[in-house]
Amino acid sequence: MTAERHDAPPAEPSEVAMSRRFPLLLLSLLLVLTGCASHPKDEDSLAKPDTEATFPVTIGSVTIDRQPTRIVSLSPSATETLFAVGAGPQVVAVDSLSDYPNEAPHTSLSSLSPDPEAIAGYHPDLVIVSADSTGLAAALAKTGTKTLVMPAAANLDQAYDQFVQLGRATGHQAEGESLAEQTRSDIDKIVAGTPKPAKPLSYYYELDQTYYSVTSATFIGGVLGRFGLTNIADDGDPSNSGGYPQLSAERILQADPSLVFLADSRCCGQNAQTLAARPGWNTLTAVKEGHIFTLDDDIASRWSPRIVDLVRAVSDAVTRAEH
Repeated sequence: MTAERHDAPPAEPSEVAMSRRFPLLLLSLLLVLTGCASHPKDEDSLAKPDTEATFPVTIGSVTIDRQPTRIVSLSPSATETLFAVGAGPQVVAVDSLSDYPNEAPHTSLSSLSPDPEAIAGYHPDLVIVSADSTGLAAALAKTGTKTLVMPAAANLDQAYDQFVQLGRATGHQAEGESLAEQTRSDIDKIVAGTPKPAKPLSYYYELDQTYYSVTSATFIGGVLGRFGLTNIADDGDPSNSGGYPQLSAERILQADPSLVFLADSRCCGQNAQTLAARPGWNTLTAVKEGHIFTLDDDIASRWSPRIVDLVRAVSDAVTRAEH
């Protein structure tokens, strides 16, 4: 649910949530960016070819003949990963939701309703998206541009695999493999170093103020599950509502979770105070014991290398609950 609301599982959490949660803000952002964005000239980017890279490479059904030097990323998660593997200099444009890192060439390009003509204006030799439901790949193929689909990771292993694949696709295979190994190692160490709950800890994970949540079958649910936490949204069936059920205030209050994670802090201003002010919520164990934890909306909705930051935040929450 990251950028729309959570009527259905998000294609890319942060993209979906932003478009659903605050469309007026998104529209304003697009208007501002449209006014200031300028298309680069036809010359190649400053990226220098990697003489050690081996091409062609095949990722899924896409064969990339030579190392790309003009990449357009329409996926915030992919954008973060590209810069992390050292392919940043090859990126000439990113979509309006790719707000990290700061040096990414931000534009008003939409990842939700991509415009092939606008994208082609950046003269890319590779376009990366998280989904292609609009026929973008076919449209860009007419211009000779390859489109690589990097779908939402269902679990940590898939996220690590995408680090490797994006490294291969851009001529940075060694960096991609190293990033995957380091991220896996960091996460494993954080989980191993977190105190094991003396008694079962349950949690409620909030995507927005209408009580959309995640089950253990989702990427986020799987991350929290590594800490031995019980998800109140599972209701005996983690696959219910595609993994993104809408709960009710009554159900949450009845479940009385030990911990509450708010992934709507930046978008919607939610915090321990606003949650405690909701009718009846001051009776929750998590409220009375001060176990309300705000998360960075973007970090909590992307499968980028910053997953480590999310895992560390959950580790800190569990540690606090045990003291």
